[in-house]
Amino acid sequence: MLKALKNIFQKESEPTEQAKESPVTPQVSRSEPETPAVSKKTVRNKSVAKKARPRKAKPETIQPPWSLEDFVVEPVEGKVRFHDFALAPELMHAIQDLGFPYCTPIQAQVLGHTLAGKDAIGRAQTGTGKTAAFLISTISQLTQTRPPDERYMGEPRALIIAPTRELVVQIANDAIALTKYTNLNVMSFVGGMDFDKQRRQLESRYCDILVATPGRLLDFNQRGEVHLDMVEVLVLDEADRMLDMGFIPQVRQIIRQTPHKEERQTLLFSATFTEDVMNLSKQWTTDPAIVEIEPEHVASDSIEQHVFAVAGSDKYKLLYNLIQNNNWPRVIVFANRKDEVRRIEERLTRDGISAAQMSGDVAQHKRIRVLEDFRSGRLRVLVATDVAGRGIHVDDISHVVNFTLPEDPDDYVHRIGRTGRAGTTGVSISFAGEDDAYALPAIEELLGHKIQCETPPEDLLVAPPKSR
Repeated sequence: MLKALKNIFQKESEPTEQAKESPVTPQVSRSEPETPAVSKKTVRNKSVAKKARPRKAKPETIQPPWSLEDFVVEPVEGKVRFHDFALAPELMHAIQDLGFPYCTPIQAQVLGHTLAGKDAIGRAQTGTGKTAAFLISTISQLTQTRPPDERYMGEPRALIIAPTRELVVQIANDAIALTKYTNLNVMSFVGGMDFDKQRRQLESRYCDILVATPGRLLDFNQRGEVHLDMVEVLVLDEADRMLDMGFIPQVRQIIRQTPHKEERQTLLFSATFTEDVMNLSKQWTTDPAIVEIEPEHVASDSIEQHVFAVAGSDKYKLLYNLIQNNNWPRVIVFANRKDEVRRIEERLTRDGISAAQMSGDVAQHKRIRVLEDFRSGRLRVLVATDVAGRGIHVDDISHVVNFTLPEDPDDYVHRIGRTGRAGTTGVSISFAGEDDAYALPAIEELLGHKIQCETPPEDLLVAPPKSR
C-alpha cells in the first residue's frame, strides 16, 4: 500500500450561485467510534433536534514521540519543501511516512494559494501530484479549524467529487494515509456497491472528508442521509471528464446544497481548460488562483513511444507475441470499445496469459478485485477502456499497448501516462491499422513531434499455438 500511495506525490451559465458519477469499495479511516450523535435523518425539524455533543479525540496507540526535527530536509535550489509551508505536525508526519519531502510543481503552486484560503482552479494531467495538492490543503484547513460543537452524523466538513469509482477509492485511500495521525475520518460513497453498508458508516462516526461519485452522493443527499450545509472545502476533480460523462447536472444539484461559494473554499481540477470548464469555474469559485501544468512533460519525457503499422487481422497476434516473447510482467492494453476489450481479454486468457478486463460492463465488486490482483502481480495483463483506465494508478506498469488508437489525442496522453510514473521509465506501443491510423496525426500534433511507424517482424505475426 505504501508503495502505491507514493504515486500521489510523484506525479495527476447559471445566473446565480443558488441556481447552482462509474464508481469502488467505501473506505473509512482508522478512527474508533466516538461520542454518540444524533442522525439528522431521525428528526424532521433540525432546529428542535437534540444536537450531538462535542466529540472526543479517538484513542491513539502509544508510540515514540515524533517531532518536526525528525524530518530533516535540506533546502535545494529550485525545489519547494513541505517544510516551507505552515503544515500541522500530524500532517508532516504522514508526509514523511510517504517519503516525499519536496513538492511537485503543481503542489508548490496550488498550496501557495490554497493554504491562504483562496479558491483555485488547476489544469493538470493525472500523475502530476494534484491529488496530494488538494488533499494536503483540505486536511490543513480541517486540522486548523475547530469543528462545530453541535453537529450531526452525515455532515461532512470537506467534500471531494470525482467522476469514477476507481478514482474515488484512490483519492480516499490517499486521504486515509495523509490523515493517519489526525482525528479526521474519511469515507467514500460510490455506486455499484451495497447502499446499506455505506450508510452504516454514517451511523458509526462523524464524517470529516467525504469522497464520492455524483450519482451516489446525490442519492444519499436526497434520502436525507448526507447533509452538505457544513462543507468548508469543496473539491471537484477531473471536471472535464465529468462534463464528458454527463454528470454536471447532478453536480449542480449537489453544489446547491453546500454553503454559498463565498462561505466555502472551492478547488477545481481539470486536464483541459475548455470554455465549458472555465464557465463552471466562474459559477462555483470566487476570484480563484489559476495554476497550469503543461501536459507535454507527462506524455513524453519518461515514456519511450512506438507505433507499429499492422493490419487489423494481425493485431491480436502481435499483442500476444509481444507479451509472451518479452515476458512483460505488468501490462495495460487499451481499446476503444467495451466489446473489443472483452474479446481481447477472452483470447489472452484462452492462450494462457493471465488477463482481466476493466470496463463499464464489469460488476463493481469484480473491478475492485481485478485492480488488487493487478497491483499485487497475480494478474499480468489488464485490458481497459478509456473511462475505466482513468482510475488506474498502479506502480511498475512496464508497458502500455494501444490496441486501437483513441480518437481524442488527450486520451492517448492519459493512456500512456499509466506507465513511466514515479520517476521511472516506461514504454508505450500503439497499433495503427487501416481503421484507426487516421488518429495518429492529431496525436503527433499534441505531442509536438512525429512518432516513427515501424513494421513488425514476421515472427511477431505468428498465430498463438492454440489458434493454429
